[in-house]
Amino acid sequence: MENPELAALFRLFESLPQQGPGSDACTLEALARLPALPERPRVVDMGCGAGRQTLALAAALHCPILAIDVHQPFLDRLRAEAGRRGLAELIETRCADMADPGLPAGSVDLLWSEGAVYNLGFARGLALWRPLMAPGGLLAATECSWLADDRPPEAAAFWARDYPAMAGIAANRAAAEAAGYTVLDTFSLPPSAWWEGFYTPLARRIAELRPTADAAMRAVLAANEAEIDLYRRHSAAYGYVFYLMQSL
Repeated sequence: MENPELAALFRLFESLPQQGPGSDACTLEALARLPALPERPRVVDMGCGAGRQTLALAAALHCPILAIDVHQPFLDRLRAEAGRRGLAELIETRCADMADPGLPAGSVDLLWSEGAVYNLGFARGLALWRPLMAPGGLLAATECSWLADDRPPEAAAFWARDYPAMAGIAANRAAAEAAGYTVLDTFSLPPSAWWEGFYTPLARRIAELRPTADAAMRAVLAANEAEIDLYRRHSAAYGYVFYLMQSL
């Protein structure tokens, strides 16, 4: 039986331009900070959602990308948009779990994941993906992270409930190193990467759904409104951070 709140969450997010903070500018900035890729790189976008970053990578790299997500409607949107942009030949989609994507060991030169690894937990996700990496393979992932040691009690309580594994940058760097990576670089996403492509469209979608929302949807809408309001007031304390890594 389908979980009503999970179904409501998918309904809320399916039509959004992206399913988490990020921007093409941040994606391309991360790509520019990485070492050169092999001539014919094997690229995977893990937990791609509707594929905003997948399309940006395909246009920049001009190479095939395998986009993986557990929700087929997101992949259908990605394929349709790739066709409209003339990128269909570069993007293959696969409906699969990030924890078990069905990839051979050592088969990935660049693994990309924006706003998705939290579903596994940062440390666990990196450890699960490490065997997939080719020698010296690169991994770029964004993760919601504490940016300050002084954590407002309200924000600390919210994330302790919603994402108890959330850590600071130093702790995440240590987790990456323990999982078998060298951390090459990190940078924080600007507030515009939260508002322009994600929270502003999300707030509009919440308003659209509220008049006909059932109990499950009302709970999902309230939780997302609370998250938006929390970031508005405490964005100095936490944010998404790009972690750029190389497998050892």
